[in-house]
Amino acid sequence: MFERKIFHRLKEHLSKKQVTVITGMRRVGKSTALKYLLNETPHQNKLYLDFERIENRVLFNQNSYSDIERGLAALGLNLNQPAILALDEIQLVPNSTSVIKSLYDTYQIKCIATGSSSFYLKNHFSESLAGRKQIFEMTTLDFEEFLSFKGIDTQRIRAEQNRTFLYTYYDLWKGYYEEYLQFGGFPEVVLSELNADKKEYLKDIFNAYIELDIKLLSDFSVSDTLYKLILLLANRVGSRVDYSKIASLIGINRNKVKDYINLLEYTYFIQTVAPFTGGIDKELTKQPKLYFSDTGLLQECGQISSGALFENAIANQLSRQGTINYFEKSAGSEIDFILDRSVAFEVKETANQFDLNTLTERAKALNIQDCRLIGRYLPENGFKDFTWGGNIF
Repeated sequence: MFERKIFHRLKEHLSKKQVTVITGMRRVGKSTALKYLLNETPHQNKLYLDFERIENRVLFNQNSYSDIERGLAALGLNLNQPAILALDEIQLVPNSTSVIKSLYDTYQIKCIATGSSSFYLKNHFSESLAGRKQIFEMTTLDFEEFLSFKGIDTQRIRAEQNRTFLYTYYDLWKGYYEEYLQFGGFPEVVLSELNADKKEYLKDIFNAYIELDIKLLSDFSVSDTLYKLILLLANRVGSRVDYSKIASLIGINRNKVKDYINLLEYTYFIQTVAPFTGGIDKELTKQPKLYFSDTGLLQECGQISSGALFENAIANQLSRQGTINYFEKSAGSEIDFILDRSVAFEVKETANQFDLNTLTERAKALNIQDCRLIGRYLPENGFKDFTWGGNIF
């Protein structure tokens, strides 16, 4: 089993009474994380239930908590002793949160749960398990994890994180980074050896998202519209979201477009990036930019320019380090990303001194001193004062 970075935080939470909730997009490795935690449990009074199996859904859909407890006992869980109950894909059983609450309040039981939809999990868990849970959001592999899944010892690589360009490092890992950009970070895609298999996995992940996650939260007509919207959005990554224009192209009203984009974000398919302004109220009145959660999925959904693909990857890499915004003035002056309101980033496939000077000048107007240029390719004229994308992780 490959160990993800999040496993350390999950293991630390294993000893706490709170429910451990692992959420994220389908096929990012949540079930693997759940089984890892079960293996880390020293005692044998534990039970794993996959809610994709109908008999487990039937058990939790019973009206009587007593009957559910009897069913768990019949499956080998002793509720009179400290126990661990692992529940996979809980979004498939809407009643699961109330059952977990009852078990939590009545017995010495530690519940671990996974689910694919933050829209469902955050709303239902906030209502019924307030103070009783902690949610851990799991993403696709970052670049360091990608290399680890390729069997590479990343200790030396970690030392170069966020540092300025070094040709030796770039030369060693540029081929891997280009593969990472092309196919993304879903574990089973990364572990596939053939490009054709990678593409088939990505198609399967996309179809499962539409057919399972979206239909669970909506209806058939919505999933058809969302499919069209996703294809349209794929060609607009890195651009401001013009809700009215998108609405006219799809043939639905502007508010519906907003609702559907929110749904895509709640289910981890995309992320939106708000503008950087002087106050939160102003941020909410301006158009966000959007990026897909995985560059492999992005390429599956549209014909993407090389520059847009790279910018999308950097958006995902930086968002793992904190909160990102973008800055843009009406006159056209812009900064691609501002991390935690204190570090300005500009993304260029081939970085040069002019780009760095421009970024520094624009950031100075916002009282931001820390400026970093991010590049993808070998620079021209020996320029080195930038960070290669593979150093961001």
